[in-house]
Amino acid sequence: MTKIHQFLIYTSGKSRSNLIFWLSLSLTFAVIYSIPGLQQAFGSEYVVQDDARQHVFWMQRFLDPGLFPNDLTADYFQSVAPVGYKAVYQIIAALGIEPFLLHKLLPIVLVLIANSYCFGICMELLPVPFAGFMATLFFNQIIWLQDDIISATPVAFVYPLFMAFLYYLLRRSLLGVGITIALLGLFYPQCMLVAATLLILRLVGYKDKQFYLSSERKDYLLLFSGLGIATAILLSYAFKSSEFGKVISATEAKTLPAFLPKGWSSFFSNNLSNFWLCGKRSGMIPSEWCVLTDKFFPLPIPPQIFLGLSLPILWQFSSRFPLTKLITKKVIILPQLAIASLTMFFIAHALVFKLHLPNRYTEHTSRMLIPIMAGIAITLIIDAVFHWGKVKTEHKKDQLKFFPLVFCLFLAAIFLGYPHILQSKNYPFPNTRYIAGGSPSLYKFFEQQPKDIIIASLAEEANNLPSFAKRSILAGGEGYALPYHPLYYNEIRQRTVNTIEAQYSANISKVKDFINKYGVDFWLLDKKALTAEYVAKVRWLKQYQPLGDEVLINLKEGKFPALSKVMNSCNVFDTDNLVVLQSECIIKY
Repeated sequence: MTKIHQFLIYTSGKSRSNLIFWLSLSLTFAVIYSIPGLQQAFGSEYVVQDDARQHVFWMQRFLDPGLFPNDLTADYFQSVAPVGYKAVYQIIAALGIEPFLLHKLLPIVLVLIANSYCFGICMELLPVPFAGFMATLFFNQIIWLQDDIISATPVAFVYPLFMAFLYYLLRRSLLGVGITIALLGLFYPQCMLVAATLLILRLVGYKDKQFYLSSERKDYLLLFSGLGIATAILLSYAFKSSEFGKVISATEAKTLPAFLPKGWSSFFSNNLSNFWLCGKRSGMIPSEWCVLTDKFFPLPIPPQIFLGLSLPILWQFSSRFPLTKLITKKVIILPQLAIASLTMFFIAHALVFKLHLPNRYTEHTSRMLIPIMAGIAITLIIDAVFHWGKVKTEHKKDQLKFFPLVFCLFLAAIFLGYPHILQSKNYPFPNTRYIAGGSPSLYKFFEQQPKDIIIASLAEEANNLPSFAKRSILAGGEGYALPYHPLYYNEIRQRTVNTIEAQYSANISKVKDFINKYGVDFWLLDKKALTAEYVAKVRWLKQYQPLGDEVLINLKEGKFPALSKVMNSCNVFDTDNLVVLQSECIIKY
């Protein structure tokens, strides 16, 4: 038992080979957890991550500037893309690598970088390589509960960059802190604000029941250089003019169905616990943790969370956990990070939408903070159990000799088996949200058409066309209709309303007027879309009231849409469930 204990609890200063072993094992598990995502990504020709459909499709312009001409949606997502994120894809595209290929390859690179820095952070707080391994294991399990990293969108860069920032801050590296805080600002400004707040809090200490300001010159250098960089980046955003105007105000947002509880960008809620704790955009807790709590309580709730929250308790009983003496003073960064995140969370609520969404200031840091705390906590517990077993053996209680080993095997079964428990409960792990295109022939048909065509559609499959067919759609579904800039959202919403009105109008003249107004070249229809049964099942249509109800009533009363009369004569392409109508033919009808 002593040798096993020594192997697990070796400090990094005693054995470099031990350090390399646990770091290598950490990165190995990072790769293992990434493999299912890679398999899905390259499982077929037409696969794209859900969020990437909006945030990456327009980047195909880097390889072919002629794509998506005068496309409102492409222009919008290009305008709101952070500078650093845009630059990465543009530079790689210059090497001839397609954006959608890069978005499938980036996640494993980002995961490995994040894991490396996570391990390094643990070595700064508790120089026991096993703790670093456990922290990275927990980090991988928590990060794959949702699809941030796999999306390869701006949020994916938060984890490696913020982990790097924490590491260099613990090392008090002026250059490292400066570079990482700048990169955070260029990729995900919300977490740059958390980092800047953390730099301020680092000046404040607590000793003998009194707060005091740091007397270390390096702390002030880190603060002022970091704040200087953050301020410069914020000013660049502030003075950047946007063709889509100002961000929506809270007063305006409360009038939009999209922000209400059942909206696709729901924010406001009369349920206070949901609003402040579990709201996907308003709550302080990562939403997937709340989903697990609601649906699967108590077993599948990440045990890492309980372990992480137990660390302060273990600290209070340090006499029973001998390894606490090796925890460095740098551990103060953990509560400081929690305070910094919560501070920005409440400021974002006070300035709702001006600093984007409050949840963004706590959910990402929680997914990094909890695994690190849990990695330290489990190491303290295992060390204490081995010490306890040694004492019992010395007192002639040989029947307890193997208890520490059994305890370790029990923990290994729980933590290594946790993903399988989730899968047994039908929770997707890893949660990738990859979308597989269901109509390859449709994509090839549209790809053969001129680059400047516009496709009108209310079909779900239309959301895949910009990614797979590289052609513009008049208005996309919920993921495309982001409601944060009124000038953009109002136009997209109006286009959707006009499409609904034209698609279900019994007057062919109204259909022709719609085609002429927007320059529509093709109309993609679900073959069942013009029936009352189909409309009754379309969830998103309920957010376009009273129009949605009017459409359903008209169909039930037998008022058939004009498009049903040209379904056969103007059909230029069809699949089992979709039909493409040519606008030129409809105009001549």
